[in-house]
Amino acid sequence: MKLADYRQPHMIAAYVWLFIVMTLGGLLTDLSPWYFGLKQPSWKPPDWSFGMIWSSIFLCGLFAWGLAWQTKMIKKQKVALSILFISNGIFNLLWSELYFQLHRPDWALIEAIFLWLSVLIIFLYVLNIRRKASLFMLPYFIWTSLAILLNYGTVTLNRPA
Repeated sequence: MKLADYRQPHMIAAYVWLFIVMTLGGLLTDLSPWYFGLKQPSWKPPDWSFGMIWSSIFLCGLFAWGLAWQTKMIKKQKVALSILFISNGIFNLLWSELYFQLHRPDWALIEAIFLWLSVLIIFLYVLNIRRKASLFMLPYFIWTSLAILLNYGTVTLNRPA
């Protein structure tokens, strides 16, 4: 993908959406005394690493979106692709709201299944459009899989919710 391709209106819209999701996600992620009082699985990555991990994953998603968009698709396919990525961002924000704001890791765990499914659906959709683009979704899929296990571990270590 050429740099000029990233200045197209659809990519500018994708940047704006990425900025919104990352900004709101950061604002919703409140590392409060409640969070630090939770028992966490021993294998949990350090708190400082989560911002870098999510930022990298979101950028990979942006590349996947952009590469897939470049392929010859009908308008309906491009709309579907955009809806999948926008829905995924909403699932990300909802998870942060449930976990950090409402202090409900148990509800967040249920919601995380939908987040994980949205990543899987994007991966499969993009795989059928442009295999190279789907590779950018693999880190996201792996991370959300690990995040579900981490969320599950937190729930089981802190019963009742």
